[in-house]
Amino acid sequence: MSSAPTRLLDPIRPLFPYLKRYRWSFVGGGLAIVVYSLAKVQIPLIIGNAIEDLKSGVTFAKIIHQSAVLMGAATISAIFLFLTRWIVIGISREIEFDMRNDIFARLSIQPPSFYLRYRTGDIMARATNDLNAVRQLLGPAIMYSAQTLVFMIAALPYMLRISPWLTFWAYIPLPMASVLVQYFGHRIHQRFERIQAMYSDISAHAQENFSGARLIRAFAQEQHEAKKFETANQEYIRRSLLLVRLMAMLWPTLEFILGIGFIITLLVGGREVAAHRINVGQYVSFTTYMGFLIWPMIALGFVINLFQRGTASLQRIHAMMIEVPEIDDARADQSIAADTTLRGEIEFRDLHFAYPLIEETRTVGIGPCVLGGINLRIPAGSSLALVGPTGSGKTTVVQMVPRLLDATGGSVLIDGRPITEYPLAVLRRNIGFIPQETFLFSDTLRENIAFGVPNATDEEVHQAAASAHIAKEIEEFPLGFNTMVGERGITLSGGQKQRTAIARALLRQPSILILDDALASVDTDTEERILTELREIMRGRTTIFISHRVSTVRHADQIAVLVNGRIAELGTHDELIALDGYYTSLHEKQQLEEELSVTG
Repeated sequence: MSSAPTRLLDPIRPLFPYLKRYRWSFVGGGLAIVVYSLAKVQIPLIIGNAIEDLKSGVTFAKIIHQSAVLMGAATISAIFLFLTRWIVIGISREIEFDMRNDIFARLSIQPPSFYLRYRTGDIMARATNDLNAVRQLLGPAIMYSAQTLVFMIAALPYMLRISPWLTFWAYIPLPMASVLVQYFGHRIHQRFERIQAMYSDISAHAQENFSGARLIRAFAQEQHEAKKFETANQEYIRRSLLLVRLMAMLWPTLEFILGIGFIITLLVGGREVAAHRINVGQYVSFTTYMGFLIWPMIALGFVINLFQRGTASLQRIHAMMIEVPEIDDARADQSIAADTTLRGEIEFRDLHFAYPLIEETRTVGIGPCVLGGINLRIPAGSSLALVGPTGSGKTTVVQMVPRLLDATGGSVLIDGRPITEYPLAVLRRNIGFIPQETFLFSDTLRENIAFGVPNATDEEVHQAAASAHIAKEIEEFPLGFNTMVGERGITLSGGQKQRTAIARALLRQPSILILDDALASVDTDTEERILTELREIMRGRTTIFISHRVSTVRHADQIAVLVNGRIAELGTHDELIALDGYYTSLHEKQQLEEELSVTG
């Protein structure tokens, strides 16, 4: 069974690696707090001694001396207060920097299934709002709590020296404050967790609306979406006001308890002075100590708020950070050199796959089988085309090759080895992947094309763009290859985005090239020109491409027809036409459509 101190530290346990990294800085900050408190604790004594000294006679020399002593203590206190804030708050910023980098690095290695469980807005809320709450926990919360604790410990011997009886009565309200803190702290933690969850919902809603702005306008849903956002925002405000109400009760109650302490000091201390057990100077020193304890006690309420907010946010970040990537290098052969070039022979052996069932942020089971028993071999340097009805599993098959997905049964081999034996960096460096949904960064066209090859020359970028038949259009833009494409390539047409993505893949000169319906947004003439260029580029490279157009796939070395997750037909164009099956029907339908478009 864990001890009470261990349980107390459990909420901040995920921060231990960061605290250990900056332990010596915290030691420096701790020393600054100790010196600050020791200097500040002398001030009430100096004031009390000055009063007693002046009772015997007021002289200018005495005033100057006592003022200089008081100024010296105040100056030392101020200097080390500055050092405390500079060191401790600075550490919190450094840890925030490290945590933000760690969060980004962790998110970048997560597989697609992770992003099915966590919405983009929720992730952004955890990486910004929650991270800021953790920084407040590491900075002001640690600083104020340490100052309060050290000053109370430093002041206690002096107060006991003045009067143990008076100290006993003055400290009576503190247990009441402790109970109050524990009660309010638990409720603050619960309410802040609900507030952060609501903030994530609002962030996700806003992100989806911004990303789908054109669709919302196209369906005239601006007012409807604004109303939904207003409803969510009202709920967020309602929950926030409940927390504000709770905090509004905490602060006055703490001040009331402090007031009780002052009343006790006044009554008991006045009686001690009247009985000549302490002098006036000691009484002033004691009341000054009590005055100095007001802010630490008030800060205690502030610290509780920061601690409960910070730990609630830390739990949300930690829950995301402990997600173990389902696709990793656990079984990889680390002896494979980083610059290994693959020949590109691909084989699917009894391949099965089913997507996980997601409930909120948890995988609760496995869905129906998407692929069932795929057996297929693609010789190095050859081409394979995948066709079939929507939902037949074509995209799922090609995502297995770069391990964007891992098979739930069977295996994928490259050059005779299971792909799990290749380090991900080696495997993906040898693959040029053009996904079905083209994604471009909010950057220049040049940087988007050179994304996978940061050190590419302008000539290489231009050649890749020319091979994708996008170079001429880029050069017609006012800024050419330095043209900003906007978020997700919003300033480009669908065809231009796809050809830019093709250029990005071609620039890598991969051993394996995968085109997931990458020519769907270009017209047939452009498609034919790209294919002609690609046939030269594909020579000696293993190529897999998905298309719904027979004109795109007819020259492939093999054509596989997928129906309901299984290979229904396999062969060359002529062989499949002779089978008089799905492929033949698709071919005849598209021929009829072309004839109608010509005659029309």
